[in-house]
Formats: sequence, structure tokens, C-alpha cells
Amino acid sequence: MKFRSRITSTRFIELFIQVSSTIAKLTKVCVLRVCPDRLYFCPMRLHGEAQLWGEVRRSIFQHFCMEGVSQEFNEIYLELMSEHLARAVKNAGNASSLKLQLTNKLRPCLTVVVELASCPGHSRAMVHDLPVKVLPRRWWKEYIEPQVRGSDVSVYLPAMKTMKTMVERMANMGSHVLVEANLNGKMNLSVETDEVTIKSYFKNLGNPPNAVLCMSHCKDSENMVQVRVDNRKLLQFFDGQQINPTMAVCNILRDTLLHLILVHEDISLQYFIPAS
Repeated sequence: MKFRSRITSTRFIELFIQVSSTIAKLTKVCVLRVCPDRLYFCPMRLHGEAQLWGEVRRSIFQHFCMEGVSQEFNEIYLELMSEHLARAVKNAGNASSLKLQLTNKLRPCLTVVVELASCPGHSRAMVHDLPVKVLPRRWWKEYIEPQVRGSDVSVYLPAMKTMKTMVERMANMGSHVLVEANLNGKMNLSVETDEVTIKSYFKNLGNPPNAVLCMSHCKDSENMVQVRVDNRKLLQFFDGQQINPTMAVCNILRDTLLHLILVHEDISLQYFIPAS
């Protein structure tokens, strides 16, 4: 097995830093799945818990070379501590390059090399050897992308800062938040206690094209679809996310799942929060 990659674009280095930081805030341990055309950050599956799925396409790397366990199964699965990766790349913001490489230093490691330019013609490097566990192929099936049936409603999210502020206020009032949306670009957040009910209304958000196609099959586009989720898990998502997405979508499976998707250039993050 071999894996070597290098990012030289300042913009893409910063983006990788943001993704690593987001993943570290949302999950303690993850599996880095190395494929010929992209990297995946896969969750450790725990029943009833929120799950993260991250994807970084090969196009952000100036150099990308990998050989999997075999020609037929050309992938590598590495279990690592998310925080270790985030710390290793944290200071790469002003770096000339960021390298990732699978090495063997008494034990398997993901070696992170941050190359920093100093005086003209010279550079210095910070090297971090992150211990990893190479997962055997019999375990790979545990780390496939979560399968979600077609959502009942899909809507674009409002400004992330606004959403975070609303969720923070509601987290102080109750342990669960009701999220509801419809096919007319409306979305509501609400929390209810014995003493008070707080509700925030958003409109004219728009619906993704695939959702709009479903309108003809829906009796009433104003009909709200809802799911109640743990407020802590929703707040964890907004606290953790570091990227500035070009597209943010909320999918709701009625009374079952809240599925949040963030996309920015060649990177995407998905967060799955089960109903509670």
C-alpha cells in the first residue's frame, strides 16, 4: 500500500485546514478512506448518534499517488484521531505546501509535512507522525457512505451564522428542537417547554431543483414536514463547521432524520442527526 499527496495552493491548504478542524469538532475518531479520486472521512458508527461524512476530491492536490491493497480493491482505510490531524495541519495557513503520506515508523503512521518558506531560497518543515490503524478489508463494509432514502422535503439553509445564533438561544431553553420545512422555501425552528414556546421563521429560502420536481406529486407545497432532534447535536454541527459553504442544504425525513449538506468547491460535508 502506498499513499502520497501534496497541496501547494494556499487557498486549498486553508480549505483542508478548515475541513480537518470541522471533523475534529464533530467526531473524536474517524476513518480516512483513501481512493484513487478522493479522500473520505468516515464516521465511527454508533447507534442513535449523529454521524459525519466528509469528502475531499483529488483536484485540490497538486500531487496525488496511491496504491491500495490490490488492483481489485484499490483503497486504503486508516483509523486515526481526528484531533491529531487537525493539530498537525493547523499551522499550515502560511505554508508553501502540505504533504500527507502513509509511512511505517515502527508502526503505521500518517505523516504530515508542513513546508514553511523562510528566507529566500530556504525552507523549513514541520513533520508530524500521526499513529494510524490500517483496517483490514473485512471491516471496510462498516465505513460506507450512510444510505438515506429520498427525503420528504429539501430546502436551502439560511445564513449559517443566523442559524447558529437561533440554535444557541434555543439550546438554553430546551433539550430538543423541532425543525420543519416545506417545498415553498419555508423553514421553521421551534423549542417548547412547559413555560414558553419559541419559534423562528425563515422564508424565501428556495428548494434544490430535485425537490422542486417533487412538487407535482405533493398535494400541498405549503405542507410542513418536521423532525425533532437533540438540540446538543444540532448545536454541535453549527459550532463545529469551519468552512464557508457555497451551498448548504437541509433534507428532512419525516420524524426520522435531519440530513445537513455543506458544499464548498471540491469539498463536501454531510451530517446525519437521527430523530429523538
